[in-house]
Amino acid sequence: MMPADPAGTPEGRGPAARRGLDSLRDAPALYLSPQGFLSGAAAAEAVAAGFAWRIAGGWTAASLVQVIARKPAGGAERWLLPVAELSHWLDEADGPAATRLRLLADRLRAARPPWAGLPLDRPQVMGIVNTTPDSFSDGGEHDAPDAAIAHGLALAAAGATILDVGGESTRPGAAEVSVQQEIDRVVPVIRGLVAAGALVSVDTRRGPVMAAALGAGAAILNDVEALQQPGTLDLAAGAQAPVALMHMRGQPRTMQADPRYDVAALDVFDWLEARVVACGAAGLGPERILVDPGIGFGKALGHNLQILGALGLYHGLGAGILLGVSRKSFIGKIDGTAGPKRRLGGSLAAALDGWARGAQIVRVHDVAETVQAMRVATAIAEVQQF
Repeated sequence: MMPADPAGTPEGRGPAARRGLDSLRDAPALYLSPQGFLSGAAAAEAVAAGFAWRIAGGWTAASLVQVIARKPAGGAERWLLPVAELSHWLDEADGPAATRLRLLADRLRAARPPWAGLPLDRPQVMGIVNTTPDSFSDGGEHDAPDAAIAHGLALAAAGATILDVGGESTRPGAAEVSVQQEIDRVVPVIRGLVAAGALVSVDTRRGPVMAAALGAGAAILNDVEALQQPGTLDLAAGAQAPVALMHMRGQPRTMQADPRYDVAALDVFDWLEARVVACGAAGLGPERILVDPGIGFGKALGHNLQILGALGLYHGLGAGILLGVSRKSFIGKIDGTAGPKRRLGGSLAAALDGWARGAQIVRVHDVAETVQAMRVATAIAEVQQF
């Protein structure tokens, strides 16, 4: 609970919030997290009336926004405001804090250009094609090239606009495979899917695999290490390939061994912002980037839930958002009984929550069910009321 001000108004609203923002003139670490999401017809009406910001030029608008400031000793302080009030403050204020918040507000609201040829003003579904024997959910089911190609084409027929081919399991505790083994797993599958007309991404963190995948026709690099391994950033920039940059703390073998953060959602934001800046310096602009907060990668249950609840924060990076929640262990930890293949309900709930917060692409195993859920949610949102 937030403490009340002397007038009985919760801290973070109305004039109390304005006084709080005025104290942030020199705050070094500030963030904007949109809240109060609206979709479809309600979003359009609220934006037209000046009561909401459209987020990333998409289907979602935010009627509220949290201004967040890190505390020097750790933790963060928050102010929750109507967007109209924050807009007024940003029009009047000056100083480093106002400059930072205006930059974040501009990034939040800017329409995203197409990514890998796909429009980001509507949700897209990335279908998972694992060629590994040890992936946490479907290891061994599609490790033969013909089986993987058939599975990928079935996902495309079910509505996946991207097929994400991976040859190394990055589940917690997973052992590494050799570069050549990973290439041998993914290249025949990529070639087969591309020959059938699919848009293909390769899920890898290693430069030689990226190069082989691009040579086989893959269009997208999806990297759980966000182009940190030697040569990967230069390779991506040289190819001007669309990339997905994911946050992961540690390595797959050890990443779940007591992960710790100050404020998980903000720590992930800072890390991803640094990677976006590094990509820009290498010649890979934000129009080619998706950011992925890395649910389940070096994060405990509380960290995952905090990040999901603050997902709108990452629109402030100025790039599209890729969300991977499908069948992940946090669902089983909440449910208490569900194994990976019994997590469809939780996967759909998390994907739809991400959709409501404006995540442009969701990466899933269960494509047909996810596409259907999003179509229904979109149809409901777009109905003009009364």
